[in-house]
Amino acid sequence: MEITFKIKRFNELSTEELYSLLQLRSEVFVVEQNCVYQDIDGKDEKAIHVLGYYNNELAAYSRIFNKGYYFDEASIGRVIVSPKYRDKKFGHDLMRVSMNAIKENFNETTITISAQEYLKKFYESHGFIQTSEMYLEDDIPHIQMKKN
Repeated sequence: MEITFKIKRFNELSTEELYSLLQLRSEVFVVEQNCVYQDIDGKDEKAIHVLGYYNNELAAYSRIFNKGYYFDEASIGRVIVSPKYRDKKFGHDLMRVSMNAIKENFNETTITISAQEYLKKFYESHGFIQTSEMYLEDDIPHIQMKKN
């Protein structure tokens, strides 16, 4: 069985989909990474949501933005794979689908991300290059990366 993706605007999300994506983000970004921060940041309404399902369960997620909203370029954020599915390499599928969704929805190919520093090689494997020094975002080391 492969991962299947749904791409939806905020107002197209069902209550169950919204609950699942918020639950997954909280599980990883707040609990697993032991980081108290405001995940519900008022930006979800402006994002397009990329939801990856495996065995009818949300296994991977990201949100994408058009240029000028988050960065000067289009962007991908909240990139996440459920801990129980990380061995399946769904992060790579998620990035390919997210980058394609930016092209299809915004007709953009230049993408900027704020990446957790330890994932630098993962993002480099998708064509991103580091464009900033390390900085702390919610006390976690991050770097800005860009793909042209």
